[in-house]
Amino acid sequence: MRQASRPGYRRFFDINGWAFVSAALLLIATFMVYPIGKSLYMSLHAGQGTMVRFIGLGNAERLLDDPIFQRALVNTFIFLIVQVPIMIMLALVMASCLNMPNLRFRGLLRTAVFLPCVTSLVAYSVLFKSMFSYDGLVNVTLLYVGIIDQPMPWLTDPFWARVVVIAAITWRWTGYNMIFYLAAMQNVDKSIYEAARIDGISATRRFLSITIPVLKPVILFTTVTSTIGTLQLFDEALNITNGGPADSTLTLSMYIYNLSFKFVPNFGYAATVSYVIVVLVAILAFFQFYVAREKE
Repeated sequence: MRQASRPGYRRFFDINGWAFVSAALLLIATFMVYPIGKSLYMSLHAGQGTMVRFIGLGNAERLLDDPIFQRALVNTFIFLIVQVPIMIMLALVMASCLNMPNLRFRGLLRTAVFLPCVTSLVAYSVLFKSMFSYDGLVNVTLLYVGIIDQPMPWLTDPFWARVVVIAAITWRWTGYNMIFYLAAMQNVDKSIYEAARIDGISATRRFLSITIPVLKPVILFTTVTSTIGTLQLFDEALNITNGGPADSTLTLSMYIYNLSFKFVPNFGYAATVSYVIVVLVAILAFFQFYVAREKE
């Protein structure tokens, strides 16, 4: 038994192997393990500098009585429930259109849809904000064609401000999901579609019976990643509406930023709010994977 276990023992303590992975382990410890441990420590404490004191679950109990946190949580779920399904469906439609065999200017259209994903986020947000300002391009165009009689309060009305943020997120990330769907569609054997067409099956039926089953793993992947991204929504809401008006577009990530850098710093409470996002991501991802497995 001692001789049988010796090779494994030597492999575990192989200096060359540990030297090879030491850089990766150092990066993981520095940028993942330490921040996670530090944030957990901070969530159990309050105060700053030498005045830090242990309060246990005091920060978690504060969440229940914090109206700003509750408003940010509701806003985040509104963005999640509305934006993710719209983005997934739009990505499917665009991928299906780009997968048409006789489509002209395919490369140009694909680039145009994907371009917002690789555009500078600050420039993208500033452009979007200027488009929906009181005298911006959207209001000018709608007034010119006679759809509206006076400029719309896109950025000053709570409802329309949420619509603008949802539109900005959807416009930016639909092309990202579309690329995955398009790649999966192009890997399907064309003879399957041809056989279905010869049998008289309609295009809608072919899409539902052939394309959708093939895309199930991709749909699950894009749904999970879109859910995670929406729960962490920060840049678009900050740069376009700054959380307003009346906190109608304030998200959990923005609230963490405000607690840490904008208001009087409260890093312990901010760390607690960040763990709310972690818990929500874990629960929703588990639920989505469970539903997908049950359907299979």
